[in-house]
Amino acid sequence: MSEASAPHAAERRELTTVQRNAVAELLRVSPVADELGRRFARAGHELHLVGGSVRDALLGRLGDDLDFCTDAHPDQTLRIIKGWAESIWETGREFGTIGCQRDGLRLEVTTFRAEAYDQVSRNPVVEYGTNLTDDLRRRDFTVNAMAVSLPEHRFTDPHGGLDDLAAKIIRTPGTPAESFGDDPLRMLRAARFAAQLCFAVHPDVRTAMTSMAADLDRITAERIRDEFTKLLCGTDPITGLRLLVDTGLADRFLPELTGLKLTIDEHAQHKDVYEHTLTVVGNAVSYETDGCDFVLRMAALMHDVGKPATKAVGADGRVSFHHHEVVGARLTKARLKAMRYPKDVTSQVTKLVGLHLRFYGYGRGEWTDSAVRRYVTDAGDLVDRLHKLTRSDCTTRNRRKAAQLAADYDALEERITRIAAEEDLARVRPDLDGNAIMELLGIPPGPLVGRAWQHLKELRLERGPLDRDEAEAELLRWAHDQGLR
Repeated sequence: MSEASAPHAAERRELTTVQRNAVAELLRVSPVADELGRRFARAGHELHLVGGSVRDALLGRLGDDLDFCTDAHPDQTLRIIKGWAESIWETGREFGTIGCQRDGLRLEVTTFRAEAYDQVSRNPVVEYGTNLTDDLRRRDFTVNAMAVSLPEHRFTDPHGGLDDLAAKIIRTPGTPAESFGDDPLRMLRAARFAAQLCFAVHPDVRTAMTSMAADLDRITAERIRDEFTKLLCGTDPITGLRLLVDTGLADRFLPELTGLKLTIDEHAQHKDVYEHTLTVVGNAVSYETDGCDFVLRMAALMHDVGKPATKAVGADGRVSFHHHEVVGARLTKARLKAMRYPKDVTSQVTKLVGLHLRFYGYGRGEWTDSAVRRYVTDAGDLVDRLHKLTRSDCTTRNRRKAAQLAADYDALEERITRIAAEEDLARVRPDLDGNAIMELLGIPPGPLVGRAWQHLKELRLERGPLDRDEAEAELLRWAHDQGLR
């Protein structure tokens, strides 16, 4: 117990009682955990609900994935659960973890650990421990270093995790330097938990994150990617992103974000592009309807990363960023590739960044039906996300301007709906397929068919659907112009 928390001892005791009862109640209505605990006890082993499962139970958000620790080794765990578990998997065996399923719950049982870390890669090298105390001491944060024994429901909290949970503080069981020295990824995890749980990072932890940020370079891109994805999909990603930038962690794997910080936008507003970007991310979150849309959030985060490289100051003193969406798309593709994101995610985010300025100018009445068709066709199955990204990008404080932009985009969406009712915009194709082109022109398969097909598609985008006679006439006209007839 720290001196700083002493004045709140009475409140803490009351909270402890309530929350301990909450854990017992949650376990009571989840008999699978107690049943598993009795099986381990009969075999002469301990079993404890541990880590994030205890934290989430205390927060009233325990899900269907439960984490346990035990003094039993993997072979012993397998013997205990065989014949009881509905299914078993051993993918985590090298880390001492055996997984199984029972009554709709996914259970992972891990042997007590006393981990060491490879001094080059900083990846964990598993060494089995012998007791719960050592296992909890090696965990990343105090709020993840609590346990409940099964089936007794004895609560163990040697590092004040319950106090920190009540205070909404991210703190390490030992010194932050020791914890981050063991595994530098924990620095990124601290920012992730700040985003997920809406907790504050303890000043000592923040100081260590700043001074040890360069140690993150020893972590593989895949591990960084996974933590960052969870951060960006958190309840409050803005807090996590600010923490990454302020501590210098972002410089190690996402320097484009820090690079936005002092780039003033083209409207010479008091906000810099960094602040604008965080606002856009927050706006994008508000448009989600079914959980985190990582592609949308990442596109919002990266949509202006091309501005630093394209910044120019005109003779009148106005700042511009011409073609920053093109440069930004290129930078986004390179960054996501470096972070080892899947090709489909990289492609989708890059495409949204490249298209995010396409809407501007619509309100001046310059768009023809052809332009609308091209807008929808170029966006493809990302058109709904592009709608959300474009709306999110409107962060002006000028109410009249904001209202006009919103009205313009409403009008565009209504126009898209109208044209889509008349034409299948999601599947724009030429009015003649490849077979018809070859038959009409008397040519074999090859590049020439592709050129003819592309010409007819351009006509389709420009003029809308053509009837068969019109399409054939246009194809013959094109063939004549190409010297084919």
